[in-house]
Amino acid sequence: MTLMEHLFELRVRLVRCCIAVGLAFFVCWSVVNPIFDTLVNPLLAVLPANSTAIYTTLPEGFFTRMFIAFVGSLFLASPVIFYQMWCFIAPGLYDEEKRFIIPIALVSAFFFTAGGSFCYFVVFPYAFSFFVGFSTESIVIMPKISDYLDFVLKLILAFGLIFEMPLFAFFLARMGLVTAVIMRKVRRYAVLTIFIVAAILTPPDVVSQLLMVCPMLMLYEVSILVASAFGRGGVKSNAGEDKAEEKQYSRSRRLRPL
Repeated sequence: MTLMEHLFELRVRLVRCCIAVGLAFFVCWSVVNPIFDTLVNPLLAVLPANSTAIYTTLPEGFFTRMFIAFVGSLFLASPVIFYQMWCFIAPGLYDEEKRFIIPIALVSAFFFTAGGSFCYFVVFPYAFSFFVGFSTESIVIMPKISDYLDFVLKLILAFGLIFEMPLFAFFLARMGLVTAVIMRKVRRYAVLTIFIVAAILTPPDVVSQLLMVCPMLMLYEVSILVASAFGRGGVKSNAGEDKAEEKQYSRSRRLRPL
Protein backbone atom coordinates (compact mmCIF):
# COMPACT_ATOMS: atom_id res chain seq x y z
CA MET A 1 0.00 0.00 0.00
CA THR A 2 1.17 3.51 -0.81
CA LEU A 3 1.14 6.37 1.69
CA MET A 4 -2.04 7.80 0.19
CA GLU A 5 -3.74 4.40 0.42
CA HIS A 6 -2.78 4.17 4.11
CA LEU A 7 -4.18 7.67 4.71
CA PHE A 8 -7.40 6.79 2.87
CA GLU A 9 -7.81 3.63 4.98
CA LEU A 10 -7.14 5.65 8.15
CA ARG A 11 -9.85 8.11 7.14
CA VAL A 12 -12.32 5.27 6.54
CA ARG A 13 -11.53 3.75 9.96
CA LEU A 14 -11.91 7.12 11.71
CA VAL A 15 -15.25 7.79 10.00
CA ARG A 16 -16.57 4.41 11.12
CA CYS A 17 -15.42 5.11 14.67
CA CYS A 18 -17.16 8.50 14.64
CA ILE A 19 -20.38 6.92 13.38
CA ALA A 20 -20.25 4.29 16.12
CA VAL A 21 -19.59 6.94 18.79
CA GLY A 22 -22.43 9.09 17.42
CA LEU A 23 -24.93 6.26 17.58
CA ALA A 24 -23.73 5.27 21.06
CA PHE A 25 -24.06 8.90 22.16
CA PHE A 26 -27.82 8.90 21.54
CA VAL A 27 -28.15 5.63 23.46
CA CYS A 28 -26.23 7.08 26.42
CA TRP A 29 -28.20 10.33 26.26
CA SER A 30 -31.41 8.38 26.73
CA VAL A 31 -30.09 7.05 30.07
CA VAL A 32 -27.84 9.97 31.02
CA ASN A 33 -29.60 10.70 34.33
CA PRO A 34 -28.96 7.21 35.82
CA ILE A 35 -25.35 7.48 34.64
CA PHE A 36 -25.11 10.91 36.26
CA ASP A 37 -26.45 9.58 39.56
CA THR A 38 -24.01 6.65 39.46
CA LEU A 39 -21.02 8.93 38.92
CA VAL A 40 -22.04 11.34 41.68
CA ASN A 41 -22.77 8.64 44.29
CA PRO A 42 -19.10 8.11 45.36
CA LEU A 43 -18.85 11.82 46.18
CA LEU A 44 -22.19 12.06 47.97
CA ALA A 45 -21.30 9.00 50.07
CA VAL A 46 -18.33 10.79 51.69
CA LEU A 47 -19.61 14.38 51.86
CA PRO A 48 -20.37 15.70 55.37
CA ALA A 49 -24.00 16.11 56.34
CA ASN A 50 -23.91 19.90 55.88
CA SER A 51 -22.23 19.77 52.44
CA THR A 52 -23.58 19.34 48.94
CA ALA A 53 -22.45 19.50 45.32
CA ILE A 54 -23.47 22.67 43.48
CA TYR A 55 -24.02 24.21 40.04
CA THR A 56 -22.63 27.72 39.52
CA THR A 57 -24.03 28.55 36.05
CA LEU A 58 -27.38 27.95 34.37
CA PRO A 59 -26.22 25.76 31.42
CA GLU A 60 -23.79 23.77 33.58
CA GLY A 61 -26.21 20.89 34.20
CA PHE A 62 -26.96 20.47 30.48
CA PHE A 63 -23.34 20.54 29.26
CA THR A 64 -22.27 18.28 32.11
CA ARG A 65 -24.74 15.64 30.95
CA MET A 66 -23.55 16.11 27.36
CA PHE A 67 -20.01 15.34 28.48
CA ILE A 68 -21.19 12.30 30.44
CA ALA A 69 -23.06 10.97 27.41
CA PHE A 70 -19.97 11.46 25.22
CA VAL A 71 -17.64 9.59 27.56
CA GLY A 72 -20.24 6.86 27.98
CA SER A 73 -20.46 6.55 24.19
CA LEU A 74 -16.70 5.92 24.06
CA PHE A 75 -17.11 2.95 26.39
CA LEU A 76 -20.22 1.69 24.61
CA ALA A 77 -18.59 1.95 21.17
CA SER A 78 -15.21 0.66 22.37
CA PRO A 79 -15.58 -2.77 20.64
CA VAL A 80 -16.03 -1.03 17.28
CA ILE A 81 -13.24 1.47 17.98
CA PHE A 82 -10.75 -1.20 18.94
CA TYR A 83 -11.81 -3.40 16.02
CA GLN A 84 -11.13 -0.57 13.56
CA MET A 85 -7.82 0.18 15.25
CA TRP A 86 -6.61 -3.43 15.10
CA CYS A 87 -7.81 -3.76 11.50
CA PHE A 88 -5.68 -0.73 10.59
CA ILE A 89 -2.51 -2.34 11.98
CA ALA A 90 -3.43 -5.85 10.71
CA PRO A 91 -1.13 -5.61 7.64
CA GLY A 92 1.81 -5.91 10.04
CA LEU A 93 0.57 -9.29 11.33
CA TYR A 94 0.84 -12.82 10.01
CA ASP A 95 -2.16 -14.31 8.21
CA GLU A 96 -2.90 -16.73 11.05
CA GLU A 97 -2.79 -13.82 13.54
CA LYS A 98 -5.32 -11.76 11.58
CA ARG A 99 -8.00 -14.33 12.44
CA PHE A 100 -7.89 -13.17 16.05
CA ILE A 101 -8.75 -9.53 15.26
CA ILE A 102 -12.36 -9.81 16.47
CA PRO A 103 -11.52 -11.67 19.74
CA ILE A 104 -8.70 -9.21 20.44
CA ALA A 105 -11.05 -6.27 19.81
CA LEU A 106 -13.55 -7.70 22.31
CA VAL A 107 -10.78 -8.35 24.84
CA SER A 108 -9.53 -4.78 24.33
CA ALA A 109 -13.01 -3.43 25.06
CA PHE A 110 -13.18 -5.66 28.15
CA PHE A 111 -9.86 -4.38 29.51
CA PHE A 112 -10.89 -0.79 28.73
CA THR A 113 -14.09 -1.25 30.72
CA ALA A 114 -12.24 -3.11 33.47
CA GLY A 115 -9.86 -0.17 33.88
CA GLY A 116 -12.75 2.25 34.25
CA SER A 117 -14.48 -0.08 36.72
CA PHE A 118 -11.29 -0.43 38.76
CA CYS A 119 -11.07 3.35 38.96
CA TYR A 120 -14.71 3.69 40.02
CA PHE A 121 -14.87 0.90 42.63
CA VAL A 122 -11.31 0.99 44.03
CA VAL A 123 -9.73 4.39 43.44
CA PHE A 124 -12.66 6.75 44.00
CA PRO A 125 -13.65 5.64 47.54
CA TYR A 126 -10.11 6.09 48.88
CA ALA A 127 -9.34 9.27 46.94
CA PHE A 128 -12.59 11.07 47.80
CA SER A 129 -12.42 10.08 51.46
CA PHE A 130 -8.89 11.50 51.60
CA PHE A 131 -9.86 14.81 49.96
CA VAL A 132 -13.08 15.33 51.92
CA GLY A 133 -11.26 14.57 55.17
CA PHE A 134 -9.67 18.04 55.11
CA SER A 135 -13.01 19.86 55.51
CA THR A 136 -13.87 21.22 58.94
CA GLU A 137 -16.97 22.56 60.66
CA SER A 138 -16.01 26.13 59.81
CA ILE A 139 -14.75 25.38 56.26
CA VAL A 140 -17.32 23.24 54.46
CA ILE A 141 -16.56 21.56 51.16
CA MET A 142 -19.06 22.25 48.35
CA PRO A 143 -17.60 20.90 45.09
CA LYS A 144 -18.66 22.29 41.75
CA ILE A 145 -20.35 19.40 39.95
CA SER A 146 -18.85 20.15 36.50
CA ASP A 147 -15.31 20.25 37.90
CA TYR A 148 -15.93 17.03 39.81
CA LEU A 149 -17.29 15.15 36.78
CA ASP A 150 -14.52 16.51 34.55
CA PHE A 151 -11.97 15.09 36.99
CA VAL A 152 -13.86 11.80 37.40
CA LEU A 153 -14.43 11.08 33.70
CA LYS A 154 -10.86 11.93 32.70
CA LEU A 155 -9.55 9.63 35.42
CA ILE A 156 -11.86 6.80 34.29
CA LEU A 157 -10.64 7.19 30.69
CA ALA A 158 -7.02 7.22 31.86
CA PHE A 159 -7.43 3.98 33.81
CA GLY A 160 -9.24 2.42 30.87
CA LEU A 161 -6.31 3.20 28.59
CA ILE A 162 -3.56 2.02 30.93
CA PHE A 163 -5.32 -1.34 31.32
CA GLU A 164 -4.65 -1.88 27.59
CA MET A 165 -0.92 -2.21 28.29
CA PRO A 166 -0.75 -6.06 28.15
CA LEU A 167 -2.63 -6.13 24.83
CA PHE A 168 -0.31 -3.60 23.25
CA ALA A 169 2.63 -5.62 24.56
CA PHE A 170 1.09 -8.70 22.90
CA PHE A 171 0.85 -7.06 19.48
CA LEU A 172 4.23 -5.35 19.67
CA ALA A 173 5.81 -8.66 20.66
CA ARG A 174 4.06 -10.51 17.81
CA MET A 175 5.30 -7.85 15.37
CA GLY A 176 8.83 -8.24 16.70
CA LEU A 177 9.10 -4.63 17.90
CA VAL A 178 9.63 -5.48 21.59
CA THR A 179 10.76 -8.52 23.55
CA ALA A 180 10.56 -9.52 27.18
CA VAL A 181 14.34 -9.16 27.45
CA ILE A 182 14.20 -5.55 26.26
CA MET A 183 11.32 -4.76 28.62
CA ARG A 184 13.28 -6.16 31.56
CA LYS A 185 16.37 -4.15 30.60
CA VAL A 186 14.44 -0.88 30.48
CA ARG A 187 12.37 -1.61 33.60
CA ARG A 188 13.96 1.20 35.63
CA TYR A 189 13.18 3.73 32.89
CA ALA A 190 9.67 2.31 32.56
CA VAL A 191 9.09 2.81 36.29
CA LEU A 192 10.22 6.43 36.00
CA THR A 193 7.94 6.94 32.99
CA ILE A 194 5.01 5.40 34.87
CA PHE A 195 5.46 7.85 37.75
CA ILE A 196 5.65 10.77 35.32
CA VAL A 197 2.52 9.65 33.45
CA ALA A 198 0.64 9.14 36.72
CA ALA A 199 1.68 12.61 37.91
CA ILE A 200 0.33 14.13 34.68
CA LEU A 201 -2.96 12.22 34.61
CA THR A 202 -3.85 12.54 38.29
CA PRO A 203 -4.38 15.57 40.55
CA PRO A 204 -1.31 17.02 42.29
CA ASP A 205 -1.46 14.74 45.32
CA VAL A 206 0.47 11.63 46.29
CA VAL A 207 -2.59 9.47 47.05
CA SER A 208 -4.12 9.65 43.57
CA GLN A 209 -0.73 9.20 41.96
CA LEU A 210 0.04 6.04 43.94
CA LEU A 211 -3.43 4.64 43.22
CA MET A 212 -2.57 4.86 39.51
CA VAL A 213 1.09 3.86 39.79
CA CYS A 214 0.46 0.54 41.57
CA PRO A 215 -1.78 -1.02 38.86
CA MET A 216 0.49 0.38 36.13
CA LEU A 217 3.51 -1.33 37.67
CA MET A 218 1.62 -4.63 37.93
CA LEU A 219 0.39 -4.29 34.35
CA TYR A 220 3.95 -3.68 33.17
CA GLU A 221 5.08 -6.93 34.79
CA VAL A 222 2.11 -8.71 33.20
CA SER A 223 3.12 -7.20 29.86
CA ILE A 224 6.59 -8.68 30.26
CA LEU A 225 5.06 -12.13 30.78
CA VAL A 226 2.80 -11.62 27.75
CA ALA A 227 5.75 -10.57 25.57
CA SER A 228 7.74 -13.57 26.79
CA ALA A 229 4.92 -16.04 26.06
CA PHE A 230 3.65 -14.65 22.74
CA GLY A 231 6.74 -13.12 21.15
CA ARG A 232 7.59 -14.19 17.61
CA GLY A 233 10.48 -16.28 18.86
CA GLY A 234 8.12 -18.45 20.93
CA VAL A 235 8.36 -19.48 24.55
CA LYS A 236 11.46 -21.65 24.12
CA SER A 237 13.34 -18.94 22.23
CA ASN A 238 12.43 -16.32 24.81
CA ALA A 239 13.44 -18.64 27.63
CA GLY A 240 16.81 -19.13 25.93
CA GLU A 241 17.24 -15.36 25.63
CA ASP A 242 16.40 -14.95 29.32
CA LYS A 243 19.03 -17.53 30.30
CA ALA A 244 21.62 -15.87 28.06
CA GLU A 245 20.83 -12.51 29.61
CA GLU A 246 21.15 -13.89 33.15
CA LYS A 247 24.47 -15.55 32.26
CA GLN A 248 25.80 -12.31 30.78
CA TYR A 249 24.67 -10.37 33.86
CA SER A 250 26.31 -12.81 36.28
CA ARG A 251 29.52 -12.69 34.23
CA SER A 252 29.57 -8.89 34.34
CA ARG A 253 29.09 -9.04 38.11
CA ARG A 254 32.12 -11.34 38.46
CA LEU A 255 34.31 -9.14 36.26
CA ARG A 256 33.31 -5.91 38.00
CA PRO A 257 36.40 -4.38 39.73
CA LEU A 258 36.36 -3.95 43.49
